[in-house]
Amino acid sequence: MTFSTSPNQIAAKAPEAKATVKQNRLWAGLIFLFGLSYFLIPLAATFYWSLRAEKGVLGFEAYRRLFADANFVPSFSQSLVNAIAAILLSLLLIVPTAYWVTLRLPKLRPVIEFITLLPFVIPAVVLVFGIIRLYGRPPLLWTSTYDSSRVLLVCVYAALSFPYMFRSVDNGLRAMDVRSLTEAALSLGAGWPTILFQVIFPNLRVALLSGALLTFAIVIGEFTIALFMAQKTLGPYMANLTRSKVYEPSAMAIVAFAITWAAMGVIAYISRERKQL
Repeated sequence: MTFSTSPNQIAAKAPEAKATVKQNRLWAGLIFLFGLSYFLIPLAATFYWSLRAEKGVLGFEAYRRLFADANFVPSFSQSLVNAIAAILLSLLLIVPTAYWVTLRLPKLRPVIEFITLLPFVIPAVVLVFGIIRLYGRPPLLWTSTYDSSRVLLVCVYAALSFPYMFRSVDNGLRAMDVRSLTEAALSLGAGWPTILFQVIFPNLRVALLSGALLTFAIVIGEFTIALFMAQKTLGPYMANLTRSKVYEPSAMAIVAFAITWAAMGVIAYISRERKQL
């Protein structure tokens, strides 16, 4: 038995289909505008408040005071160095692990994924107090000096980056034929370090950059762990700024947003260029 639709029936249903499409577009547009307003209105209000540092004049005086503050550059530079160190440590841990799981131990993928998701489950306050209790007593005493606390802080930041870094690297490894590349390199006499650093890493450029910039954005704005372990970073500086200043905290919030947006923009641009190639 066959069923056929006549041209008249199709013509009759066409207006209904067009009305449904228009209704869906209307709802999608309203939801998009609501989300955009929810995000932009507080940001616009913060930016407007940061321009009112001078009475009766809208200007960038708050930003000038912020960048002229003697504590801003040291705090930002400390956070920048911490972010770079955490990114390098995370790459050295995650890339070989994800590569070996993809190549030889695929059954361990759920276990590794669970471990990398733990920073999402454990609250930052619980994490930092556990670290202080563990490393703040003999024989370790890593929290006794600022330098040792800073090393420990970098390790914690590297752990916080695991959810983002592992998924970026894992997606990059799944997008290429890891087994064929490895076998070809081994047949040419390459060792495992050569395969890892000269074959795998170059093919993961976009994935590594995505994970690195996400880690950078997290470390720059992190407050809770840095407050208890290293006071000279950007997060505690922002908190102290809100206690003594009026307009400078709003300017600092806009600067932090700009840094995050710049990182996301770099990810989007490089990913688009990679797809075009």
